[in-house]
This record gives sequence, structure tokens and C-alpha cells, in this order.
Amino acid sequence: QVQLVESGGGLVQAGGSLRLSCAASIRSFSSAVMGWFRQAPGKEREFVAAINWIGSSTSAADSVKGRFTVSRDNAKNTVYLQMNSLKPEDTAVYYCAAKFGSLTPSGYNYWGQGTQVTVSS
Repeated sequence: QVQLVESGGGLVQAGGSLRLSCAASIRSFSSAVMGWFRQAPGKEREFVAAINWIGSSTSAADSVKGRFTVSRDNAKNTVYLQMNSLKPEDTAVYYCAAKFGSLTPSGYNYWGQGTQVTVSS
């Protein structure tokens, strides 16, 4: 059974930082592509960032490049999203997701329950 559990969300002022974590119970975690998505109220879910199985390659949405960094620790079955210089428009529920394949934003099979990030102005 696959389980992805996000943590680290909360309320932060604009310009601040948060670090999200996603603990994964998934067979062959070290082979999985791990991604982060977000969904703001009234908007569709959007891709944020992803990292390949070994951590040697990442991708990120233009809106977060230079501010957000995705990383992983395969020994701990955990993926992280370091978010710096947060803006009010980053406010959303952030989801962790997993798949076996490429770094493209589509095709994710497994999803966490989400963690709320709220950035105040």
C-alpha cells in the first residue's frame, strides 16, 4: 500500500521560508520520481517541482524557479521542498506525488493528502 504524508505547512509572512517534507511508504521509493504540486482556492492544481530517482535532475515551474528547491533522501524515504522568498500568491494546498517514469508534470499515480501553506502580505 502506497502512502505519502506531507508535513511542514503553515502560516508565514511574505519573504519568509518554509520547508515541506513528504514521507513515503512506497516500494522502490529510490526508483520513483517525486513531485510537488499545489492548488489554490478556485484554481486548478499546478505542477511545482520534481526530482528524479537519484536526485541528479530536477525540474520546476517558472513561477518558483530560483525560490523553491526540491531534494530527496532515499535513506529516509523522504522528499523535501524548500520554499524561500515566499509570496502571497504561493498560498495553496501543497501535494506530494510519486510515479515511475520521467520528470514530466503528468502521469503521477500516487498522491498525498496535502498540507496548507498560507503566505500573508
